[in-house]
Amino acid sequence: MSCQRRKHVENRNISDWILRVVKGMFIGSGFILPGVSGGALAAVFGIYERMIGFLSNITKDFKKNVQYFLPVGIGGILGVFLLSFPVNYLLGEAEAQILWFFIGCIIGTLPALWRQAGKKGRKSKHWIIMIVTAVLAYIFLRYGEAFINASFPLNFSTWILAGVIMALGAIVPGMSPSNFLVYLNMYKPMTDAIKSLDFGVIIPIGIGAVLCVICLSKVMNYIFQKAYAGLFHFILGIVAASTIMIIPLDYNYLSFGTVICLILFVLGYILAAWMSKLDEKYKPE
Repeated sequence: MSCQRRKHVENRNISDWILRVVKGMFIGSGFILPGVSGGALAAVFGIYERMIGFLSNITKDFKKNVQYFLPVGIGGILGVFLLSFPVNYLLGEAEAQILWFFIGCIIGTLPALWRQAGKKGRKSKHWIIMIVTAVLAYIFLRYGEAFINASFPLNFSTWILAGVIMALGAIVPGMSPSNFLVYLNMYKPMTDAIKSLDFGVIIPIGIGAVLCVICLSKVMNYIFQKAYAGLFHFILGIVAASTIMIIPLDYNYLSFGTVICLILFVLGYILAAWMSKLDEKYKPE
C-alpha cells in the first residue's frame, strides 16, 4: 500500500471513529433528556440494527463489533455524564431553545431513516403501520402520564428498575426513559447521583440495564429478521410521535427567544444532515 493510500485510510478511520463518538453522545442524550429516545436516535443515525444484532449474539464477530461500538459507547457515556451537569439548568432556563435544537437534529436525519426503512421494500401495509403507530404513540405519550404517574421509594431495587427503564430506551426505539423516570419522581435523584458519582445508585442502574439488554435484545433481533420493513416503519411512527411530543407548546413565540429557537433548529438540522452525509461517506466498504 502506498503512503498516500495508507494516509487516506488512516484519515478515514479517524474521521469514522470521531463520527461514532459524536453519534454516541447524541444517543446518550436520549437517556437524559426528557422526550428523547436513545433507541430512536440510534435508528436515526443508522446503527440500531447493527447494535441489536450484536447485543443479541455477543460472540458473533465479537472483535469487529467491539471495535465498531467502542467509540459509540465512549460517546454515550460522555453524553450521559456531561449532560447530567447542564441538563437541569438548561431545561429550566432555556427549555424551548434546547428542545428545538434536538427537533432539528431529528428532522435532519429523517431522510436517512426513511431510506433505511425502505431498504427491503415498502408496501401499503407499512404506511399503515407507520401512521397507526404514530397516532397511538402520540396518544399514549400525551395522555399516559395520568395512568403511570407514581412515586417509588428510592432503594437498590428501584434503581435496578430505573436501569431497566433506561435500557428499554435503547432497545425499544421511541421510548424516552427520562419521561418515565420523571413520572416516577426518580429523574432528578438519578441525575444528582450521576453528577456526584454516587455508585450506590449507578451500580444498580447498570445491573438493571444489563439484565434488560440480555433479555430483550434477542427478541428485537428476531423481529428484525422476520419483519424488517414493518419494524422500521413502526420505529418511524414512534420517532414522529415522540418528536411532536417534545415541541414546546406553552412557549411565548412572540418573544425574541423565538429567533434563538429558529437558529438552534436550523443548526440542529444542518448538524444532523452533515452527520448523515459523513455516515454515507465513511461507511465500511
